[in-house]
Amino acid sequence: MNLADIGQLVHARRIALGLSQARLAMMSGLSRATINQLETGSLVDLGAAKLIALLDLVGINLDAGARKGHQGALQSVSQSASVSYKTLLNPAALAAAMVDGTLPQQLTSHIATLLDEAPMSLIVAAVEEVASASGMNPKLLWKHVFHWAKDLQSPRAAWA
Repeated sequence: MNLADIGQLVHARRIALGLSQARLAMMSGLSRATINQLETGSLVDLGAAKLIALLDLVGINLDAGARKGHQGALQSVSQSASVSYKTLLNPAALAAAMVDGTLPQQLTSHIATLLDEAPMSLIVAAVEEVASASGMNPKLLWKHVFHWAKDLQSPRAAWA
């Protein structure tokens, strides 16, 4: 769930409660513009304390917990890394390389693209998927991924 999804929930609750954006803004201590941006999905950030207070005000529970996994994350991250190439990154080959730690030369450009451009949440889910399927400790898989990032000189701050 992201802020845009939450904004839709807030909009629905506000309407159900018979409140205008201006009235909800006054009651929550936020501006009407902030309420409008939240509801339309254009708000970039609200801050946890303000968001939780607003959700409490309109009767929405914000339950935290581990996501139930990202189905097909390995497949998705492989496709993401293949967008600019004629050949596709085989998810099984990527998983085998992650487990082994050795970066096959024929996968180097794909893996460099993956490390530099794939959404971090997708990379995290793919590592989790490979760890689960292989029975390996995810710490070891992360060690391999970080080693690849260093060897491939990824400019992404997450690998520094």
